[in-house]
Amino acid sequence: MLNPSMTFRPNDGSFKDPSGRVYNVVGEHGERIVRGLTRDAQATLTKLLAEPFFQSLMSQGDVIATKALDIEAPELRPIVEAGWHGAVEHRPVQFVSHPYEWPFSMLKDAALLQLRLLEESITHGWILKDATPFNVQWQGARPTFVDVPSFVPWDGGYWRAYRQFCATCVMPLLLTAHLGIPFQPLLRSRLEGLPAEEAARWFRGLSRFRRGVPAHVLFPAMAERLATRRLMAPTHSRQRQPATMLRALIDSLRRLIAGLSYRCAPSEWTRYADSHSYGTDERRKKRFVAEHTAAERPALVWDLGANTGAMSRIAAQSAGSVVAVDSHHDTVELFYRELLGGGEPRNILPLVMDIANPSPGQGWAGRERTAFVGRRAPDLVLCLALIHHLRVTANIPVALLLDWLHNLGAVVLIEFVDRADELFKRLVSNKDEAYPDYAAENFIREAAKRFHVRERLRLKNGLRELLVLKPR
Repeated sequence: MLNPSMTFRPNDGSFKDPSGRVYNVVGEHGERIVRGLTRDAQATLTKLLAEPFFQSLMSQGDVIATKALDIEAPELRPIVEAGWHGAVEHRPVQFVSHPYEWPFSMLKDAALLQLRLLEESITHGWILKDATPFNVQWQGARPTFVDVPSFVPWDGGYWRAYRQFCATCVMPLLLTAHLGIPFQPLLRSRLEGLPAEEAARWFRGLSRFRRGVPAHVLFPAMAERLATRRLMAPTHSRQRQPATMLRALIDSLRRLIAGLSYRCAPSEWTRYADSHSYGTDERRKKRFVAEHTAAERPALVWDLGANTGAMSRIAAQSAGSVVAVDSHHDTVELFYRELLGGGEPRNILPLVMDIANPSPGQGWAGRERTAFVGRRAPDLVLCLALIHHLRVTANIPVALLLDWLHNLGAVVLIEFVDRADELFKRLVSNKDEAYPDYAAENFIREAAKRFHVRERLRLKNGLRELLVLKPR
């Protein structure tokens, strides 16, 4: 139940749809997600929420659980004062993520979800007016569609979101599947996706005839060039499209995307668990993580440098949710595929991200897509076998690293890898820098300035050490 003591903060990324605005509502019982609506949008959503097919989509988890609110309730006065005529409440997602943080199969599954929703909608007289993967979020490793106002009655017109779907889903997937080009940097720099004319430049020679390229890249690129010469926009958005034609398009897109694949290359990182075992100390490390996660009972854990997720799985047993971050795409891709199998935890979100260069605030005013650190603060951070990489590879001084971790305001389980460890020696083998600040004594001294060092566990005959740090 909402109450007058709650604070309403507009979501910085929800301004583009004039039919409503999302508000993060914070109160004594946590955060709620409320959407203010125009009069027309309220009428549309009232009809949509009464549709049996839509109720089924919500119950299955394909669409975020949504319920109507009484706009006359006193606690919704901020919504009324903002000029909205109606309101609904959405179930919060565990952690907001963006498509440029997903591995290949996550973007693929998000695209297939939208096509499935589109097909179900047109069967019942509705259609999706938007089709960007930013409208998909994740409950663990399960995608769910969150932009409920994208469902609008279908008047038999052309699917206007086709170009958007191609630019943000089809083009990136084709580039990665056919050419091996990572889509994450492209989507991070182009939030609206890749126009067909730009994507067509990547496909040369025989690659122009790869599956899906002629129909969804080359032909649309020709249409865009023609429209540009005539100083006009493509006219298909005003044309009518019979249901049989739209179903054929949906089926074509679904078969194309379902048939795209990405092959992970064997590497040291995809085989990390096998090639970097702690031997008998491995059980001690896992028990240490399990015991301290259970003691903290965190609502949110960040596992930084998660690799294939061994420690994420352990933390997930005692945490509300776990965000598992690693910079190596293929390890995250394999981790996600494993999470889709039976018996895996349902509260782990795997993301591709370099902690030395985490996702920044982007879009309008730098706030449309919130920075990774600014979304939801963790209660516990796992930073295991990572800091030596950040110090040597990214040249981040120990003091700055500890400052960043301290500013998160969370308990930190951190692992220090001694200079005598074989992996540290390999990292510095081609480096001239001495890294004088990277020494056990200095690390403990700097950590003690910012944290209370609550517990320490030595592993591998002292070559590695686990510490529990609580912010001062």
